Amino acid sequence: MDEYEAKKGFEELLEKMNAIEQAVALMYCDSSTIEPKKAGEETSKVIAILQTEFFKSLVSEQMKQYLEVLKNNIDEMDEITKKVIKRINKEYEKYAKIPSTEYREYRELTAKSEKAWADAKENSDYNLAKPYLEKIFEYNKRFVKYRGYEGHPYNTLLDDYEPDSTVEKLDGVFDGLKIKLVTLIRKIQASNKQINTKFTEGHYDIEKQRQLSKYVLEIIGYDFDAGVVTESAHPYTMDINKNNVRIASRFFENEITAGLYASIHEGGHARYEQNVDDAISKTALRGGVIMAIHESQARMYENMFGRDINFIKFIFPKLQELFPKQIENISAEEIYESVNQVKATFIRIESDELTYSLHIMLRYELERMVLEEKIGVEDLNNIWNQKMEEYLGIIPPNDKLGVLQDVHWYDGSIGYFPSYLLGNIIAAQLVNTMSKEIDIEESLLQGDFSKINEWLKENVHQYGKSKTPEEIIKDSTGEGINPKYYVEYLEKKYGKLYD
Repeated sequence: MDEYEAKKGFEELLEKMNAIEQAVALMYCDSSTIEPKKAGEETSKVIAILQTEFFKSLVSEQMKQYLEVLKNNIDEMDEITKKVIKRINKEYEKYAKIPSTEYREYRELTAKSEKAWADAKENSDYNLAKPYLEKIFEYNKRFVKYRGYEGHPYNTLLDDYEPDSTVEKLDGVFDGLKIKLVTLIRKIQASNKQINTKFTEGHYDIEKQRQLSKYVLEIIGYDFDAGVVTESAHPYTMDINKNNVRIASRFFENEITAGLYASIHEGGHARYEQNVDDAISKTALRGGVIMAIHESQARMYENMFGRDINFIKFIFPKLQELFPKQIENISAEEIYESVNQVKATFIRIESDELTYSLHIMLRYELERMVLEEKIGVEDLNNIWNQKMEEYLGIIPPNDKLGVLQDVHWYDGSIGYFPSYLLGNIIAAQLVNTMSKEIDIEESLLQGDFSKINEWLKENVHQYGKSKTPEEIIKDSTGEGINPKYYVEYLEKKYGKLYD
């Protein structure tokens, strides 16, 4: 096989794999939003078959031969093709050791597990999902053995979401951060500051909340011609392709902030996907480079922009228009204080910026403990509650508010949670640099995200996976990942709020 034949065959195989990925993404969106309940089992089978076909293509003898020829001639390739080959080769080496029959069984399991999780959450009964989760952890332990690992077995799973991250590195970052966060939380708890929480305690019509969600998504630059907003039990963003990036949010009558900030969070994810450069948008380099960078965009839009006093002032007239009675005697400043109040909560995605990090550390520690076989899956709900009491001083009254609140473990995303905290750290570092080049406060006050969005597109979004995470962070901020900017951001914001 010559270079031309290998390149042509390689590109055709990748095109087929991309089509499978898009089909699975579409089916996932359908199954989590509008699919009839009775369709779940058949959908799970179809998704598993498609994912197995993707897997077989990735680790096929054909792929192996194409990669061997192309790697031998890689110096003659253009830069984009070189990066695609290197990326696919890494994926090939990662998964070629896993038997395809086991991979299909695993995909069938995760598809069924998501359905079981939704049912278990609705009924607040961990026992309904536990058998599936036990099998998911067992498969992952087995896959780690097939793939091999250095140091801790968890490192192999972390690499799926955060390449080059290790337990040792994360412990170093998280342990130091935990001390500073706990110190700051204790200072706030000792404060006499009284927060007006009337805004977050009212009743808000869900249809009007949907209107508010659409309004803020338009402001931050989500392209509705290349996306759609639906509703699901757990908010998510699905990048089917650059021109089809879907958001799922959720709304509650007595929790306006849940829907508002879930929408802004997912909008941050979606903007990343919608702004990948056209030159790589149909290649294996499309999409976010790692989940921490992806989460940095979501957490940045949600918290550093969406909860900023200047943004609150801008959307205040819209809030008055949609909810005149609920905020009749509430000021923009009081709304700002309300949406930034530090208070221990059961639900991760509804927690404040300070306690949020402790939610992530809890999940990180539990994942490790199961993989190390220090605890079993049957103990997760009870140990979850114990750690919630230890870290936040509260005990979830039921499984729905505890171990069942997140879909991640039940869809097989073990090793994902650290990305959220790393995302916070990266977001603060990016905003620190951005603030030296543009007036962020004025942009938010005017509801004009054009300069913010352009800066992020220029420095982060356009590159997709064509740059490494380290290159994106260093090229845009001038240094490697540095937690100090996140700590400084929190100390400044909450020091002023609770002064």
